[in-house]
Amino acid sequence: MTGFPRYAIYFAAGRDNPLSRFGAELLGYDASTGNELPFPHDALHVAPDWRDISADPRKYGFHATLKAPMALAPSRTEAELIAACAAFAGKARPLPLIRPVVDSISGFIAVIPAEPVETLQQLAADCVRDFDSFRAALSAEDRVRRRPEKLSERQRDYLDRWGYPYVMEEFRFHMTLTGRLDAERRGPILEMLRGKFAALKLATLEINRIALFKQDDAKARFRIIGEWVLAG
Repeated sequence: MTGFPRYAIYFAAGRDNPLSRFGAELLGYDASTGNELPFPHDALHVAPDWRDISADPRKYGFHATLKAPMALAPSRTEAELIAACAAFAGKARPLPLIRPVVDSISGFIAVIPAEPVETLQQLAADCVRDFDSFRAALSAEDRVRRRPEKLSERQRDYLDRWGYPYVMEEFRFHMTLTGRLDAERRGPILEMLRGKFAALKLATLEINRIALFKQDDAKARFRIIGEWVLAG
């Protein structure tokens, strides 16, 4: 079974960014501070059980996955991972620019790019490769939990190679706002979230930073322990 602590490399827009506040308020949790936040009244009006609807993403904080949660390999340390994040951020690269929208993805609602962006796919792939030496090997129990029988052949190959099935061509950038919802419930909630997102007037979003998140144990939420701006 996966050991703890676990670490993940995520995109988070920055503590003072309006997008970060938007997501943190909807999840009722700020991963920068570890504080719980009151839910917005309009979310509770549309869905009185909003705490339950947002329970799954709340555990991780508002983010987009670049390198999925992992326990450290026995030979690696947190200090080395922090240094590797700084080195990764310091490499010059084209910075992805997306047109963010709120939409449904695999039954849950998230902030996603309106269209594919090749530089974003490349950034995610670079994260998967560059940080993989820090990842503890996938245990048999963790592999079973991923339900490989439900995955495509390529996803199973990626699970075995990278410890996570949704990488490389399978990667889909998303900043999750809800758990999975049936179609009947999804419509009104999606409309409410789109209205709140429109108020941000966020026509474009530059994916210009990475954050290191840490989960101390199975019951803990992920917290941000380091943030770096990417070199353009």
